[in-house]
Amino acid sequence: MNILLLSAYDADSHQYWRKGLVSSFPEHQWTVLSLPGRYFSWRIRGNSLSWAYGDQAEKLKQQYDLVIATSMTDLSSLRGFIPSLADIPTLVYFHENQFDYPATERARKNVEPQILNIYTALAADQLAFNSQYNLDTFIEGASALLKKLPDQVPANITTLLTAKSQVLPVPLTRNQYGTTETPPQIAWDKYQAQRIDSRPVLIAWAARWEYDKGPQRLLAIVRQLESTQVDYRLCIMGQKFRQVPPEFEQLQQQFSHRIDQFGYAQSADEYRAWLHSADIFLSTAVHEFQGLAVLEAVAQNCMPALPKRLVYPELFADNCLYDCKADILSEASSAVTLIKTQRLALANNSLCRPEINLYWDNLKPAYAQLMSETILAKVNNR
Repeated sequence: MNILLLSAYDADSHQYWRKGLVSSFPEHQWTVLSLPGRYFSWRIRGNSLSWAYGDQAEKLKQQYDLVIATSMTDLSSLRGFIPSLADIPTLVYFHENQFDYPATERARKNVEPQILNIYTALAADQLAFNSQYNLDTFIEGASALLKKLPDQVPANITTLLTAKSQVLPVPLTRNQYGTTETPPQIAWDKYQAQRIDSRPVLIAWAARWEYDKGPQRLLAIVRQLESTQVDYRLCIMGQKFRQVPPEFEQLQQQFSHRIDQFGYAQSADEYRAWLHSADIFLSTAVHEFQGLAVLEAVAQNCMPALPKRLVYPELFADNCLYDCKADILSEASSAVTLIKTQRLALANNSLCRPEINLYWDNLKPAYAQLMSETILAKVNNR
């Protein structure tokens, strides 16, 4: 099968998915077009223009059996610019949707990204979402937005979208979780080779250093943890951008005596080695559609400590979740209680660890079936 793969905003998680998809289906012929994951407002509106009238235009005009595009792709415009694409069965994959972002003073007030999500979804033959939470918030958000529009809004839009949607997670790549080295900042025998009751508990946190990953909540948790009798160390990783929330500087200044790793890991091996050494993986996210970093950590045998919101209750049992409270300090107290409970259970060897089965070798048949269903759906709609 000859497949065109379009990743219009090729952020890290999107790259991870598309590379895994291509490598898992070597029997197909792939043409991959991607655009850098930066300049969000321009990228989400301008990707069709960049591709259709740029140096990739001829690739778009070739014959394909299937198009697979991310939800950032402006599919309706791209099909208008390159009419032959409209005849090719098209699957759109939603890593996220533009309706479920936490409200802040800096949050985007422009509804155009949401409208583009709807148009792209309508233009596709089939839709796949990386979690039920992602699908539900997309349908709910689209419904709420459509109700606000003044007139001439068709009544069956969300019905059409729901009918062609299904949940299919981003799989993990199994052979990426072995590591041949440990980072220079940490010795293996300092942590996992020793009993946890005779050493500090190592807590890892890894996410983009942005407001939607909860830096205020992270700082509040660490401050409360410091006031307890728990002996702990911190490994804080993730990608930085030009604007870094001030909480990270406060963490580094106030808790340097607790920090073993601070900042972006220098290599994938080093990142996985830190996860492999950690006992607990902490999330403070207020915006998450699947949580690849959490799944990677659990695959490395970390025990997750996650807020009971977003996608997390869909994936993990209560012994992995702390309660979400009305205020940050109360939520931090709940997180600290969970961390202490997990540390004690680790020491007693009584902790029931979650299992991860979201690997490409498990999910490849579902992806293959979805590709076939997309082609069939196009044939049936002609």
